[in-house]
Amino acid sequence: MSVSSCLVVGNWKMHGTLSEAAALVGGLAERLATGGSTVVRHAEIVLCPPHPLLVPVGQRIQETPFRLGGQDCSSAEPGPRTGEVAAAMLRDAGCGYVLLGHSERRTHQHESNAAVRAKVVAAQAAGLTAIVCVGESTAVRQDGQAERHVTDQVLASLPAAVDAAATVVAYEPVWSIGTGDTPGVPDIEAMHATLRDALVRIHGPGPWRVVYGGSVRARNAGAIAAGGGVDGLLVGGASLQPGEFWGICEAVSLTRTVPP
Repeated sequence: MSVSSCLVVGNWKMHGTLSEAAALVGGLAERLATGGSTVVRHAEIVLCPPHPLLVPVGQRIQETPFRLGGQDCSSAEPGPRTGEVAAAMLRDAGCGYVLLGHSERRTHQHESNAAVRAKVVAAQAAGLTAIVCVGESTAVRQDGQAERHVTDQVLASLPAAVDAAATVVAYEPVWSIGTGDTPGVPDIEAMHATLRDALVRIHGPGPWRVVYGGSVRARNAGAIAAGGGVDGLLVGGASLQPGEFWGICEAVSLTRTVPP
């Protein structure tokens, strides 16, 4: 058998108290202990809790294969930036990854591509892998401009000297997030191919990882992860349910074991 690893990222968003985080991690740890070794051999699992929960969650997963990620970072060095979190602080808290440019931040915090690009520079300088989120709205898709919009967005969100090995591109169609609607697998494959072609053309051969996010559930995770050019999944609401999230990880792991 030959195996390739698939990235599964759980974005908790603005959810979780200390007790809720403990229960969630405990639920995942229980599933890991009862036959989870195959899953973690085939899937790299990253948990992205809110910033106040990073240290306690990091402590709880210290003896597990789970990885820790932040939900955002500042583009600035540590200093007089009240309310912001430096990339170096995330690294010091045990993070290996950070989400950047999520559509909710692009919408609610009015983050531009240039702002995201500066954060990628800071994240990679601190030794973090940047998960750069891109995606189109309903209006853009209905106008037939989805691939052009998402390609322009990802290229404008990455610096010229981007480190491909420390970059993950997450395609999350905005109209799919939290709605239960997902693109068809052929549509996801086409968008991932378009993104990969653009990345190779502008920044070289990589290696590039492109993952899908948007209404991912255990029932559709396997089909999406098995799609051509899909290197993993970014999971939102379902990552707050240990059984559902573990079901996603199990479904993904099955797609990564193939005959010799």
